[in-house]
Amino acid sequence: MTAYDAEDRDDPRRADRADVADPESAGRWMRWRMRVAGNRSLNLAYRTAVGVVGTIVLVVGVIAIPYPGPGWLIVFAGLGILSSEFAWAHRVLRFVRVRYDRFMGWYVAQSLVIRVAGALFTALVVVVTLWVLGTFGLVGPWVGLDHDWLRSPFS
Repeated sequence: MTAYDAEDRDDPRRADRADVADPESAGRWMRWRMRVAGNRSLNLAYRTAVGVVGTIVLVVGVIAIPYPGPGWLIVFAGLGILSSEFAWAHRVLRFVRVRYDRFMGWYVAQSLVIRVAGALFTALVVVVTLWVLGTFGLVGPWVGLDHDWLRSPFS
């Protein structure tokens, strides 16, 4: 049915797994998924749709990482969507989560100077991106700031 390897997860067809909040709805879901998997063209369409949606969510998350907000959460959501059908995505999700947790543990343990430098670098990335995209040139005149240097170099 799915591309999970045996070492990646328990058999996803089991509705009595301990990590399933509602075994009855999981059973319905798995019965529906098994029917879809039984039809080759419908299964291909389903897996393609999951792949497209998961990839779009993943790309949006990667783009959002340097900005304030849930960039990493969106990345993990995209990988979670992909991992529902693809074993490689499950392995990547596990790998990225471990590295993210390790990095955040390291970052929090750093001195205030390093953390402030990280925050300033993030702010710089946001400001430069907004400038390149022309946001300041668009919004500046609304508040009485109509300077040439506010305009994007690509406009």
